[in-house]
Amino acid sequence: MTWVEILSAVRMALATIREHKMRSLLTVLGVIIGTGTVIAVGSIITGVDGAVAGIMRSMGPETGFVYKFNLGFRAGNFSREERARKPLRYEDALAIRERCPSVAAVSAWLFPPSFLRGGIDRVRYKGNDVLGIDLAGTDESYVEGGTEQMKYGRFFTNDESRRRQPLVVLGENIASALFPNENPVGKWVDVNGHQFEVVGVLTLPKAAAALPGQEDRRVLLPYFTMKKMFPNADENMIIFTAKPGKLAAAIDEVSVVLRMQRRVPPTKPDDFWISTGEQMLEQFRDITSMVALVLVVLSSIGLLVGGIGVMNIMLVSVTERTREIGIRKAVGAKRTDIIAQFLTEAVVLTVLGGVIGMAFGWMVSMLARLVFPNLPTAVPLWTVAMGFLVSVGVGLFFGVWPATKAARLDPVVALRYE
Repeated sequence: MTWVEILSAVRMALATIREHKMRSLLTVLGVIIGTGTVIAVGSIITGVDGAVAGIMRSMGPETGFVYKFNLGFRAGNFSREERARKPLRYEDALAIRERCPSVAAVSAWLFPPSFLRGGIDRVRYKGNDVLGIDLAGTDESYVEGGTEQMKYGRFFTNDESRRRQPLVVLGENIASALFPNENPVGKWVDVNGHQFEVVGVLTLPKAAAALPGQEDRRVLLPYFTMKKMFPNADENMIIFTAKPGKLAAAIDEVSVVLRMQRRVPPTKPDDFWISTGEQMLEQFRDITSMVALVLVVLSSIGLLVGGIGVMNIMLVSVTERTREIGIRKAVGAKRTDIIAQFLTEAVVLTVLGGVIGMAFGWMVSMLARLVFPNLPTAVPLWTVAMGFLVSVGVGLFFGVWPATKAARLDPVVALRYE
């Protein structure tokens, strides 16, 4: 076919669609839903990926985490062996500090009993009360890695921790909620019924594009003050920062030290988990890729339904235009001309549906950004290309049979059709 013939076929297809607007819309509704879903899901996953990547990388390129089992993004529940592992100890952090030359800083992070056993921690100042805080006990090495900055005041010292001083450092969002119009340093707050003096406020990392609804809800106590407050607290995480360019060596050294500390036999695997921000990001992307695949498969059901609708309506169109086909054949139209005409009509119909679906997906993406300003949603180019190609493919695939049926009509029989 020449370009003139293609443009003529497109104009005929558009004229047919204008004559049957509602029928055409209902026909491609499945294509609209399927394409819109692909665009919306792709944009939201891209936004969430960007947000999580910002958070993981804000932890620092040389920062690692150690816990008794995987606290990162994972599918499935913890195994019985993982739940039976003994907790990490404060002495493990000290051993890493003394025996790992590639580690620049290391700190223990003591969780409250509510971390695994349920319960809600809270902090209060006068009439302001905040529930669901991230309460933990740590030491001054927590800010030595360079990834944490103070907005007000200072961080507590190890000497103050050993003397079990009633001090607290607040996250930026907690400080804003409790002290909306004043500097909190020097004020006393109530944490789970105990009084603590605020000595500093942490700055929310600017590099972290927070997840929707994510806030800095940290309430940090000196390690041994936390231990005095919760004598039965024994769940520790260890946070370490490697020297520049030595993260891999630091991970190996930490693994060796912890195996010795926890007396793991040489023939058995580690009974602890070591990870970095980049490794956790890879785990997250593995999960989101599976989620995206499932959603694309589900959206393809809408495309299949839309394709069947296109095929049915094209068969109806062939029946309605049987006499027109007979006239065209009588004046010299070839089979290929008839096939091209109906295939073009099917493709134009599905492409219009795809364009409407892409506009719908884009609106969903913009709505998600308005509702969650911290979610950097964006419509990736691959989803637009995929939506367009799928729309054309649906039109071609499901338009072949009606077009072939039209091309096989006998012109004499077609001319006599009423």
